[in-house]
Amino acid sequence: MILIHRATIINEGTSYVGSVLIDNNIISEIYRVEEVPENMLTRVTVIDAQGLWLIPGVIDDQVHFREPGLTHKGDIESESRAAIAGGVTSFMEMPNTNPQTTTLELLEQKFEIASEKAYANYSFYLGATNENLAELKKVDPKTVAGIKVFMGSSTGNMLVDDRNVLQAIFAEVDMLIATHCEKEDIIKRNIAHYKAEFGDDVPIQFHPLIRSAEACYQSSSEAAELADKYESRLHILHLSTEKEISLFDIKPLNEKKITGEVCVHHLWFSDEDYSKYGSLIKWNPAVKTRQDRGALMQGLLKGKLDVIATDHAPHLLEEKQGGALKAASGGPLVQHSLQMMLELSKKGKISKEQVINKMCHAPATLFKIEKRGFIRKGYFADMVLINPNKPYTVTKENILYKCGWSPLEGETFSTTIEKTILNGKVAFEDGILHGITGQMLRFDR
Repeated sequence: MILIHRATIINEGTSYVGSVLIDNNIISEIYRVEEVPENMLTRVTVIDAQGLWLIPGVIDDQVHFREPGLTHKGDIESESRAAIAGGVTSFMEMPNTNPQTTTLELLEQKFEIASEKAYANYSFYLGATNENLAELKKVDPKTVAGIKVFMGSSTGNMLVDDRNVLQAIFAEVDMLIATHCEKEDIIKRNIAHYKAEFGDDVPIQFHPLIRSAEACYQSSSEAAELADKYESRLHILHLSTEKEISLFDIKPLNEKKITGEVCVHHLWFSDEDYSKYGSLIKWNPAVKTRQDRGALMQGLLKGKLDVIATDHAPHLLEEKQGGALKAASGGPLVQHSLQMMLELSKKGKISKEQVINKMCHAPATLFKIEKRGFIRKGYFADMVLINPNKPYTVTKENILYKCGWSPLEGETFSTTIEKTILNGKVAFEDGILHGITGQMLRFDR
């Protein structure tokens, strides 16, 4: 047994000094520090966590780990290592790999890879196309995170642009539907406009005007309209605009049928940063205005928006070269997302309790993950110890992504991830990873 002793436990909206007893892979007891039995310290392995914060493991509901087929820039092993080093103990991975995960057979192959290579707990989405409705309806909701629908530009054949198919998915799939929402015809018009002005080399600062706020809102509102009509369970990913927040209600998360995710890059960067970072901060949907960024944070704080994730999507640096039309969209963030949000907390943007709520508790509640996301007796022992007074600088040497870079290189955070505990074992400590201990996530639905 392991006792994490004298930590400041941040969990379910409160902070207090306490100790957590782990028996095998389960949290067996939680104590206020003065309640720890006197003879316990001699009977268990003690991790003295005085001065450290103890939180549940982060659950990231949207990552792209690039396996199979795109493993030159990332794979399940490399990116889950980075996740564990960043305090992310569970991930849900997207289907736009090569081949794309659009059949149950290909989905099962991913689960098999993860069972051998994942350093963190895992699940996967099945991707929707214009032709695979029958496959979508066979998905096991106990083991699969959800159905991913691209309602905007996508690689390969994963853009679902047939209105009849979209209606059928929302009407007939009894499963959480996660959407990428950008309106394709608006994006095409905007591309034509800026190509007429600049040719094929459109400067990067026009990316948020090509993939505009209106393109996002029109698509998100269409998804919400379909979900309302068919009473579907809709989760809109990586919201990026103030206008989209109007689509969501303020009510308890477990009562919501339509929920929203915000990604760390849309809370950290704005369009003013393109001049410094260029295409390194090119994502789809695009990083937009400072006003959008502030509104997204307020949407989280008010309870309209529900979870914080990364959309972690590594590319090689050479793939990120070029302007608004040529550079690849996406970037690696899963190793530093928790530190980013705690830094915003230190700046007074959001409380540390709300960071833990939106990154740990809310994903577990939203996806109905069994026994994870909280520090509770009987739950799996997925936890993170954080030193709030030890600065950490992102350098090329400590970046664990296979692509080898981060837009945050040179950034110094106020906090350091000291230890990550996964399924009752110390999986990461003092910069060192201790092996593959990830398990398949299960969902209570």
